[in-house]
Amino acid sequence: MANLVTVVQLAWRDRIAVDPKVLAGKPIIKGTRLAVEFVLELLANGWAYDTILENYPQLKRDDILAALRYASEVLKEERVFPLA
Repeated sequence: MANLVTVVQLAWRDRIAVDPKVLAGKPIIKGTRLAVEFVLELLANGWAYDTILENYPQLKRDDILAALRYASEVLKEERVFPLA
């Protein structure tokens, strides 16, 4: 199981890119101009994987999974400091 987790964690790096020349450096799905945040927003609005793939045929299921994994890792790194 540990090997599978390692493969999944590394897999998003093969599918997500950050390029300051594309969408002001926002993380995007490689080979597209679709931001990770856009894909996450579609999911948050109730879009099913199949609906996303039908509307954005340049995406693959693994791209959606990579966006979710990327978001998960970014949130794990987030630090929150109390203001009071």
